[in-house]
Amino acid sequence: MKIGCCGFAVAFEKYIRNLDVVEVQKTFYTPPKPETAEKWREKADSINKDFEFTIKAFQVITHPPNSPTYRKVKLEVGKDIGFFNPVKEVFEAWEKTKEIAEILRADKIIFQTPASFKMTRNNLEKVDEFFNSIDGDFTFIWEPRDVAVELTDHFLEILTRHGIVHCVDPFVSEPVKQGKINYFRLHGAYKGKKIVYSYTYTNDDLERLKKKVTSYSNPYVMFNNKTMYQDALRFKTI
Repeated sequence: MKIGCCGFAVAFEKYIRNLDVVEVQKTFYTPPKPETAEKWREKADSINKDFEFTIKAFQVITHPPNSPTYRKVKLEVGKDIGFFNPVKEVFEAWEKTKEIAEILRADKIIFQTPASFKMTRNNLEKVDEFFNSIDGDFTFIWEPRDVAVELTDHFLEILTRHGIVHCVDPFVSEPVKQGKINYFRLHGAYKGKKIVYSYTYTNDDLERLKKKVTSYSNPYVMFNNKTMYQDALRFKTI
């Protein structure tokens, strides 16, 4: 089992000395310069050569142009991007994602789709086409954010065809299939469809989490709530 956070919640060196893995979030908003990624890898190696980076794919691949995540970083984008659309900008975004992943020796890449991305046949066909069109020796991980959606047989076929890991919050749902690794992202509490990121997991929660994830092979447990670093350390102790 590997335990980490979605982003560096504390100083770089402190994090690397205490946790096993980090999911880089900057690659989602605007990928860093290659030389910045090189410095991250070199610094991590100087502390812990076994430390692992996973990365979140550039939002241009997954998120439509009206997503507030673009405004957050003042990123201007074309009208046809996101939702795995087969356009130049999306494939350029993949190349940027791939470049940083290779520098960080990150062999796991997370694609998170927003709640507005519905499991329609058209959307799933675009996903299929996208993964048919890209290359690289990576484990692809997909987290659909519309947790209420009914996952179809076609969705499962695409996961199987491309070896994609289905990522879920284990307190909300279960992956439709087990993979060689299993990747979980914990976002806090849910009130209906609203996520409460400020939630701190209780010890009882973490004991339940242990029972849930240890039934899966090679689980990655990634905290993404406000107190993610503290919760990750507590879970590591458990």
